[in-house]
Amino acid sequence: MKLILASLLLLVANLAAQPNIVYVIADDLGYGDVHCLNPQRGKIATPNADKLAAQGITFTDAHSGSSVCTPTRYGVLTGRYAWRTRLQSGVLSDYVEPLIAAERFTVPALLQRHGYHTACIGKWHLGFTVDAPSRKNQGAPLGARTADGPLTRGFNHFYGFHHARMMKSVFQDDRVTEIVEPVDMLPKLTRHAADYIAARAKTGKPFFLYFALNSPHTPIVPSPAWDGKSGLGKYGDFVMETDWALGEIVAALDKAGIAGNTLLIFTSDNGCSAPAAGVDKLERQGHYPSAQFRGYKSDIWDGGHRIPFMIRWPGVAKPGATCAQLTCLTDLMATAADILGTKLPDNAGEDSVSILPLLKGEGRPVREAVVHHSINGMFSIRQGNTKLILGTGSGGWSKGGDGAPAQLYNMANDIGEQKNLQAADKETVQRLTKLMERYVSDGRSNTGTPQRNDVAIQLWKRGAKRSE
Repeated sequence: MKLILASLLLLVANLAAQPNIVYVIADDLGYGDVHCLNPQRGKIATPNADKLAAQGITFTDAHSGSSVCTPTRYGVLTGRYAWRTRLQSGVLSDYVEPLIAAERFTVPALLQRHGYHTACIGKWHLGFTVDAPSRKNQGAPLGARTADGPLTRGFNHFYGFHHARMMKSVFQDDRVTEIVEPVDMLPKLTRHAADYIAARAKTGKPFFLYFALNSPHTPIVPSPAWDGKSGLGKYGDFVMETDWALGEIVAALDKAGIAGNTLLIFTSDNGCSAPAAGVDKLERQGHYPSAQFRGYKSDIWDGGHRIPFMIRWPGVAKPGATCAQLTCLTDLMATAADILGTKLPDNAGEDSVSILPLLKGEGRPVREAVVHHSINGMFSIRQGNTKLILGTGSGGWSKGGDGAPAQLYNMANDIGEQKNLQAADKETVQRLTKLMERYVSDGRSNTGTPQRNDVAIQLWKRGAKRSE
């Protein structure tokens, strides 16, 4: 009897050490688009995200690795800043060589080694090639294949599309199996993700689902069931449908009976796209997608990369908790390794730090600093409450700036980044510049053996270029 009890306890311990991981990442969802994060100046209902926040922990100072799509997604899946690669600005277009090198260790590859089934459902936007010519505003034709897609970067299953301008071509694993209209994409992806959860739950084995939504990015096409629901136009409707998709994932976990052993993450790849969303009109209606932060998608200011980030993990993350510690979406790799009790190779996760202590409610900071990157390649570095921008203006599509060669802000008393302190505090500018230079020269920003960047890095940049 004692032996049976001991075996059961060991089984429970092993299950707890290998939670299912579901990572839901919205596309261009601003921090202020989630109502519970922006209750005074947010006018879009997001009941499922609000409920998730009440059931888990909300990180209020979380950042994407970039203020645009491709580089952020690279960082999520590799634990490495994308500016260490060939992609120094902008995003990938068309079907091109993968940004994730074939030999690069990824989060799904790590989890595969520990018995996880891994799936990518939704938007990829990290590059892959196809064996047939692509069609304008559609993508690859039926039957077209890829030999270097997500299945070669750690995933057992892929169902989705490359990026917004190639959305109509739906890949099942390594080939195009459907041609669909963009308005049907979000419901289709959501159903597939829910079905995946149900099927994997029956196996009793752990799984990792990377669910990359196509919303509320352009084309902004809410389904008929959501059209007009927000009273704020198509963008507001699409945000509400995005929240619905999250709710369907929560419902699938509950129905499968595995919510108690699932680490569920909800976040966004960058801030709201102001031009596409029609932000001027939204703000006149009282809805501010960036909440109290300056800038939007593409910008180096916080509105470009401070994103919703909430985690539900029953028995670990305290319900209704908030955490104001600095975190970055590159931290998934180190966090997964920490949960599994394994050590990463020196040449993996070079910019990833485990947030497991924060999930457990420990108050100490886990990060020395976070590096931000704008659409035109402008850098900033944030340490504690101090943020240094290595350039003039937004680094993106927004106008403004005082013309100074650098920007230094105290985020504790100037959350809107309005008072540039660079002229008055040269010592801090110099200190943070040296820290940034070290992160570049070491090929990493966490502890470990120095590594090589893929290309030479130019730290100081000016101007902005619209490329997405």
